[in-house]
Amino acid sequence: MKSRQFFFLSFFLILTHTVLFAQIVEQPDPLRPSTATPDSTKAKTPADSSKKVLDSTGAVKKDTTVPIQTHIFRYRFTADGTITSGNVNRTLLQLTSALDYELSHYFKLSSSPSFVYGRQSGILAEREWFGDFRTTYRYEKRLYYLAFGSYERSNLRQINNRWTVAGGFGYKLLNRKRAYISVTDVIMNENTDFIELQDIYIIRNSMRVFGEYTLANDRVTVTHTAFYQPALGQYNIRWNASLSVQVKLTSATSLRTTLANAYESLVVPGRQNNDLRFTVGLVYERK
Repeated sequence: MKSRQFFFLSFFLILTHTVLFAQIVEQPDPLRPSTATPDSTKAKTPADSSKKVLDSTGAVKKDTTVPIQTHIFRYRFTADGTITSGNVNRTLLQLTSALDYELSHYFKLSSSPSFVYGRQSGILAEREWFGDFRTTYRYEKRLYYLAFGSYERSNLRQINNRWTVAGGFGYKLLNRKRAYISVTDVIMNENTDFIELQDIYIIRNSMRVFGEYTLANDRVTVTHTAFYQPALGQYNIRWNASLSVQVKLTSATSLRTTLANAYESLVVPGRQNNDLRFTVGLVYERK
């Protein structure tokens, strides 16, 4: 019965999705790192799961318990879209996700793949692919380091392939249970193959500000993400920003609404530099 209710709720949200202007795929919306604790650098295990060391007489040695290393896997999936018919026939499906695997207390692996598909009056409008793979070092510390690579393909912006590799650092401005703000800055090498324009090979500086806040006994979550990515040595700017409000329906599912904007100074002829969208979707998140 619960699975049937989940299906109908998902279908209803897909039908009620609203889009302004054009669909875009913004930069990754990451999962917030685990909240730091005084002993966050040490694994915590129940007393009955610790390994005890005995001396030659068979007695338990004091303060010799060996903590068991824990690995935390977290994921979030979001689905939304729209179907309209009549004077305007439009179909749109958007799938986004975020995955985190805490490999150790020093390394974390992450990815935020997404896919968008849309048709307008029988003509393909959006077929957007984005995939990335990130590794973060010392992610539990206030100052941490990250490196990543990503791939993007966009029918909306007429991009055949876009490859990026980057590395840099991050700093947590605020890290509390109900409020988190971080700033990252990386140097990024970008290779873009446009369908019509000449290919570009540039180096960018990419700065991201990410924040997350929980309200109403953790039932409401507000998230904001902003990227500013100017090219070095030439005028070529990309920036995007999003604001999301997420309301819990159950322990694992939430209703989420997002306002996002993306801008690129260099686009193919006939395409606009700026895209704005407003979406409502269903989120499934587990840890």
